[in-house]
Amino acid sequence: MTANKNFKRRVRARALKTGESYTAALRHFRTVPSGDSMPNTDPIRIAAAQLDTPGDPGATAALHRAGRDIRQLMSRAHEQGARLIHFCEGAICAPNKRTMSSNPSTVAEADWTRFGWEAQQAELRSIAAHAASLKLWTVVGAVHRLTAPHRPHNSLYVIDSHGRVVTRYDERMLSHTKVSYMYTPGTSPVTFDVDGVRFGCALGMESVYPELFLDYERAGVHCVLLSTQGPGASFALQAQGHASSNSYWISYATCAADAHVAPSGIVGPDGAWSARC
Repeated sequence: MTANKNFKRRVRARALKTGESYTAALRHFRTVPSGDSMPNTDPIRIAAAQLDTPGDPGATAALHRAGRDIRQLMSRAHEQGARLIHFCEGAICAPNKRTMSSNPSTVAEADWTRFGWEAQQAELRSIAAHAASLKLWTVVGAVHRLTAPHRPHNSLYVIDSHGRVVTRYDERMLSHTKVSYMYTPGTSPVTFDVDGVRFGCALGMESVYPELFLDYERAGVHCVLLSTQGPGASFALQAQGHASSNSYWISYATCAADAHVAPSGIVGPDGAWSARC
């Protein structure tokens, strides 16, 4: 991933002029004359994960199982040299709208007293401790509780290699059901840097909104971490388009249930999949 915005624009300009892919054009800039600006091209390895996410937040055993699965995937990513691992929306629990509904006959205002908050917090603490033990940056989807009567946020927690939550991204562009019955929307984009590489975050159905991805390009982001629950056929294609049009990387993390349509993976700046689960 390139870590210099001007350099990236030079590569993109060559690609547009010659018809090459971004990756092909990049090869012509690997060696530059003395004195020219050259970004840090040391590689950073990231992992896009997928797992079976619980839908019933009251089933605390399932939340603990998801936490164990997350930590196992973290260990596997670490063994393969990953510096950062990226999980899907609601990795610990993605509450089902009907399970949460206060009216069992329809979708209505969510009853958040049904959520196993203590179980989720215990798993987040264990995930953070495991991140510290592995020196592995970890980005994981979870519900963020707000003070009643405010609805919670649908969020991504960014945990650094010391086990600290350094920032949190709250989904901004919510579906009709989410904004009407379940969540409080977020208000701001989020970026963070790891080894000179700048990451941005997106969540849920936000691949539908190209302006969010354009804003991240303007912010000098090199990779956007897009966490979702699907539907993969459309969201994964949109991720490819955003990567290509903005000339940056996208890590696409979804749940195992959607993987038969479009598994988690990494999209390069040319819009092609570099790796997939």
